Amino acid sequence: MALSRRRLLTSAGIGAAGVGLGAGGYLLGHDAAEADAAESTGSVPFYGAHQAGIATPAQDRLFFASFDLETESKAALRELMEEWTKASVEMTEGKMIGTYTGNNTELAPPEDTGEAVGLPASNLTVTFGFGPNLFDRPGLGLAAQKPAALKPLPSLPGDELNLLESDGDICVQACADDPQVVFHAIRDLARIGRGTVAMRWSQLGFGRTSSTTTTQETPRNLFGMKDGTANIKAEDGAAMDKYVWVDEGPAWMRGGSYLVSRRIEMILEVWDRSALQDQEETIGRQKYSGAPLGEESEFDPLPLDVKGPDGRPVIPPRAHVRLASATENDGVRILRRGYSFTDGVDQSLGELEAGLFFIAFQKDPEKQFVALQRKLGQFDKLNEYIRHVGSAVFAVPGGIEPGAYVGEGFLS
Repeated sequence: MALSRRRLLTSAGIGAAGVGLGAGGYLLGHDAAEADAAESTGSVPFYGAHQAGIATPAQDRLFFASFDLETESKAALRELMEEWTKASVEMTEGKMIGTYTGNNTELAPPEDTGEAVGLPASNLTVTFGFGPNLFDRPGLGLAAQKPAALKPLPSLPGDELNLLESDGDICVQACADDPQVVFHAIRDLARIGRGTVAMRWSQLGFGRTSSTTTTQETPRNLFGMKDGTANIKAEDGAAMDKYVWVDEGPAWMRGGSYLVSRRIEMILEVWDRSALQDQEETIGRQKYSGAPLGEESEFDPLPLDVKGPDGRPVIPPRAHVRLASATENDGVRILRRGYSFTDGVDQSLGELEAGLFFIAFQKDPEKQFVALQRKLGQFDKLNEYIRHVGSAVFAVPGGIEPGAYVGEGFLS
């Protein structure tokens, strides 16, 4: 089997155009199959009613990349998504990309860079999203396909955003239990896309910062606090339908979701000099047990109306868990799926540059993330220890069945 024209040309650094294939659709029962496969074989199905990497049990490693489109050709974008879909299917099955097997007579570079050869699939998921500016490009003719809920995030309290670490036309979220597997995924997709897209920014992550299923223990963030205790769990179908999965707008978004990413630097040296009592009152939970202040167990309800012997609320008014709780926000919830990161040293301060790469999935960013962040950005005591330096929003289409490609609903 010969190399595809696009893969041959992009291996040499040359872009190519192409045409679309088939019609997309949904597979039923994907969530259950996805969970079973992740536990039993280490391979998560790429195809299904929803894209993998949302309801999937959160893996240990992340490589997230945002790309800018370098062409006004809809055909080139369509071919890219065909090739990216095909490569993602191969990688999530633990296979090499393409057909190259080491034949020395090949005149082109190998289709697969090779660093994941011999490694298991490691529960790899590859999730694609599309930014608001992509649909505004005149040459693509996609304006009529743009969902009403897909718009740039407004300026929010506490923003210190670096535009070089924000936004983008297309995002790729690769998650797995092996750092080399996620690196391989993004590296090869970037190579396939050369000439059509250019990487705008990327973020490596380690140590998931929330549990997305009832079988997972609540992890700890870099502040040493349990994080994501009240997160939506994938098994809660009613909550997923109400807060995460899109059920209106363009047909291609049905069964999809909206991804908001925020790069949040944590000022660890200041936190580390803070008293344990101050740390716990900042969050509203006991540091080691994870229990709400005034309670004994991690999953005890927040005692938001309870006052201590001194007459003050047990959960302080500016505590993070109070301000972020659904009870205090008209029931609003989001599905968190973030990771810790470290990127060396902040040369201006001589301190660790580390923090939280926040990822949240929701049905409507304006009504969910933006509404929450407006309150948190103004009043959260945690703001003394964090800086929001990167931000982006993407529309994540619903899942597809074999023979279709991600984005086919608006590119065909």
